This record gives sequence, C-alpha cells and structure tokens, in this order.
Amino acid sequence: MRLGNRKAALKTLAATLVSGLALAFGPFAAPAAQAADAHFVLISHAPDSDSWWNTIKNAIKQADEDFNVQTDYRNPPNGDLSDMSRLIEQAAARNYDGVIVTIADYDVLKSAIKKVTDKHIPLVTINSGTEKQSKELGAIMHIGQPEYAAGHAAGEKAKAAGVKSFLCVNHYATNPASFERCRGFAEALGVDFKSSTLDAGTDPTGIQTKVEAYLRNHPDTGGVLALGPNSAEPTIKALKNMGKAGKIWFATFDFSDDIAKGIQDGTIQFAIDQQPYLQGYIPVAVLAIVKKDHVTDPAKIEKILQGNEKFKKRLAEYGLQPVYDPTTIRSGPGFITKDNIDKVVKFAGQYR
Repeated sequence: MRLGNRKAALKTLAATLVSGLALAFGPFAAPAAQAADAHFVLISHAPDSDSWWNTIKNAIKQADEDFNVQTDYRNPPNGDLSDMSRLIEQAAARNYDGVIVTIADYDVLKSAIKKVTDKHIPLVTINSGTEKQSKELGAIMHIGQPEYAAGHAAGEKAKAAGVKSFLCVNHYATNPASFERCRGFAEALGVDFKSSTLDAGTDPTGIQTKVEAYLRNHPDTGGVLALGPNSAEPTIKALKNMGKAGKIWFATFDFSDDIAKGIQDGTIQFAIDQQPYLQGYIPVAVLAIVKKDHVTDPAKIEKILQGNEKFKKRLAEYGLQPVYDPTTIRSGPGFITKDNIDKVVKFAGQYR
C-alpha cells in the first residue's frame, strides 16, 4: 500500500516535471536572452546637456548588438573633469573587460587612466586628445579626428581643384587646436597659414564684416575655409552679399542646416565631418575583437573589423567612411558633399 502510493506519487512528480519542461523548452517558449560576451564602459567628458553625444550613444548601442557585448555609458553630469577622473577610477575598480575614455585633459586624467592600465584592462581612447597621448597612456588605439590631418586632407582637395591661396575664418582662435586645421590646409597648398588666417571673433555680424573686408583687400583669394557653423554661416552671407557664392571655392568643418543648404546650392564644396558615430561604434568593436580574438595589434584588429559584415552594413547604411592607418582607425576626416548630403541629412543627430 505504501509502496503503491509511493509509485503513484513518483508518477505524478514525473508528469509534472515533463509538463514543466515542455512549457519551458517547447515550441512556444520564449528564448532565453543571450548573455553578453564582455562588459565595457565608455567614459566621456561631456555634460548631460551636450546633445552631440546622442549620436555616440546610439552607436554604442548598435555596436553592442552587433558584437554581443554590453557597454555602459558614464559621464560627469556637469562636465567636471574631477568627476570624470573618479568615474575612471571606479571603472578600474570594477574590473571591466575594457575601458573607453576621452582625453579631455591629459594632465588631469592621466593618473586615473593609469589605474586602468596598471590592472591590464584593455584601453581605447576617443574624441579629444592626440594619438601620441593615447599611446603614452597605454591605449590600444585612439579613435578621433586629428585636426592637422583633417585640415591637410581638405587642403589636398582644394589644391586638386586649383586653389592656390585661401582665407581661414577662425571663430575660436582662443583654442590652439583650431590653428592646426588652418595650418594643415595651408601646408597642403604650400602657403603660410598665419598670413591666411583671420581671427574672426564670435559675433556673426562681425565675422561677416571681417570676411567681406578681407576679400575686398585680397581679391585674388582662391578659397575660403571656415572652422565650423559659427564661422561658416556668416561667411555664406558674406559671399552671397558680395556676389561670390558659388564662384569662390569654399569648404567648412562640421555641419548645420545652413551648411547643408550651402552644399545643396553649390555655395559650399564640402563639409569636413568627424563622424561621431564611428567614435562610439569602433572602440566598442575594437574591445570586442580584443576580447574574442585575444589580439591587441592594431593592424590585425583593423583587418578583422574591416571584414565584419555587420560593420560594413552600418557604414553603407549611414554613408560613413573611416580612415585606416597602420596603428589606428580615424573617425575623420569624412566629407559631406552633394553626393551624400541627402543621406547625412536623413540621419543627422541620430547616426550622423
């Protein structure tokens, strides 16, 4: 009797287990979420108010999906670099599989970043800072747009178009890095950048007036380079006011609605684009490759990344063009022209 009841109980238990397994693993069961292969963190210097970084955040999310990893985004809410240093130290303490940081101020951040590399946590630097600083910090590579190289690449295009002299409209001359854009452009043409550079100030009306005065005093000027929307937009007005729009070679750094219209109507040849999406996607992809393939050689990492079908699809969809060097991958300079302006406008603020 007790034995018979025991058998019945075991049969009931077995049936319950089988039923439960069928529910869990049957054709209508929800698949279990796949665990991330690695856990990274990207720490930027940007305050919460800086919407430019939304494109980078979107890129991080897509890189996570493509490489099956998880990347946290951290930043000092008010952009305080002391807070950023603490975030980097916390990342070192948490033993992430990889860390991505901006070099907003080399001297302020280097001791915190050293705590990451001292623990042999793979490091990639992005956006601000230089490739030289990145190497000194022990990073695998730096993803960003070198200012001199971007200016030089733009200057090479100008030279190919027959430009022999130019005006560099610098609206933020207080930033030493801005002159690297002018210098790179000038040296590609083979001219002196100092005599070609205008400290335009920041007032739009003042910039327009100064550009018009310079071009009247230097009527043989072959081209104009603006360093961003703040100088490009008043320059557009200056050229149109003087009847030179579309007649004088003109290019600018960065992008805005007015710059887009200038490209479309032929006033602007191209905008030099640092492609922020790549500054979010590529470092995550690099760390994922480091983790999966156990490789830290930049050349080998580049080869693997360039062969990744998901990455190639993202580039084609958003019209992005990384610049590959032997030791790093640069996010720029890319160039926005009439040929790709529609795609850029379509994804502006989201993936461009």
